[in-house]
Amino acid sequence: ENIEMMFRRTYSSGFTQRPDLSIIGAFSGLEIACWDILGKAHNRPVYALLGGKMNDRIRSYTYLYPMEHHDISKFWTSPEMQAESAIEMINLGFTAIKFDPAGPYTARGGHMPALTDIELSVKMCAAIRDVVGTKADLLFGTHGQFSTAGAIRLGRALEPYDPLWYEEPVPPDNISSMAKIANSIRIPIATGERLSTKNEFFQVLKEGAASILQPALGRSGGILETKKIAAIAEVNNAHIAPHLYAGPVEWAANIQLAVNIPNILMAETILTGGGFSGDLIKNKIIWDDGFIVAPTSPGIGIEFDEELARNNKYNENRLHLEMQDEPCDYKNSNTFAGGASD
Repeated sequence: ENIEMMFRRTYSSGFTQRPDLSIIGAFSGLEIACWDILGKAHNRPVYALLGGKMNDRIRSYTYLYPMEHHDISKFWTSPEMQAESAIEMINLGFTAIKFDPAGPYTARGGHMPALTDIELSVKMCAAIRDVVGTKADLLFGTHGQFSTAGAIRLGRALEPYDPLWYEEPVPPDNISSMAKIANSIRIPIATGERLSTKNEFFQVLKEGAASILQPALGRSGGILETKKIAAIAEVNNAHIAPHLYAGPVEWAANIQLAVNIPNILMAETILTGGGFSGDLIKNKIIWDDGFIVAPTSPGIGIEFDEELARNNKYNENRLHLEMQDEPCDYKNSNTFAGGASD
C-alpha cells in the first residue's frame, strides 16, 4: 500500500531522478496492479480510494475504423470511406471521433507537409464535418510528425472545420515549438501519450503548449501520479483526456481516474470496447450510447484473462503505424500505411 514510496524509489533508482519513459512505463503497470490489489482487498473500486466518484459516466471517443465492405488499403486515405465510418460511429452514440490522415510517418523527424498532405487532410475534415455536422467533435491526430512551421501551416488549413483538438503536431519533446503552434492557430493543442510523470506535464502547461492533456496511465506513472497530473491541469484550467494505447488494463485504469477527477474531458476507447481487446477482460466495462458507465466492481473493475492472452501471442513484426525511411517526396505521392488497429 506504500505506493508513494514505491514511486519515489523507482524515480530515483540508478540516480535517474528524471522522467524516463521505459522505467516509468514498467512502473506504471506495477502501480496499477497495486491499486487493483488494494481495491479488491477493501472491496471498493479504486476511484473510491482516491476521493470518490465525481462522474457517473465518461464521454468516450474512438478512432474511425474500416467497415466490413471497405478496402482497408484505401480506407486511411479515403475521405468518403472515413465519412461513412463516421456516420456509423455517430449512430452508435459517439460524440467525438478521431482520425489522422496527414501521413506519411517518417523516421526522419519533424517535416514540412506536402501540399498533397494538406489537401487530403482538408478533404477528410470537410467530408466528416459534412456528415456529422454538430453531432460530434473532430479530433485530428498527427503523431508528432511535423516541423513547427509545417504544423502551423496545416493547422491553419484545418481551422474552418473546427476540430476540438490538434494532437501532438510536433515531436513531444519540442515543448517550446508546441507552445508557438498553440499561439499561432485557433485549434486547441492536445498532447501527452508519450510523456511521463507530473514533471513533463507541468512543463507543457507552464509553457502554454497544450490545453488538453492526454496521459496514458500505462506509461505516465500510473494512477496516483496521473491524479497529480490532473490536479496540476485543474489549477491551469486544462482538460484531461486519457489516451489508450497499452490495452484493456490501461483502459480500466484510465476509467478509474476519469470517474474521480473534475476536469475530465473524455476518454479514448477502441470502438465500443469489444473485439479481442474486450475479450481479454472479465467483468466487462459497460459502454452505453457514447459514454463509459462508472464501474462498481472492486479494484480497477476487471479481471484479466491471462490464458486467452498466452494462447494468442503476437508473432508479427509490423507496427500499426508504419514508418518510411525516405524523406518526404514533394513531387510524387508519399507512401502511407497508417491507422490504428484493434
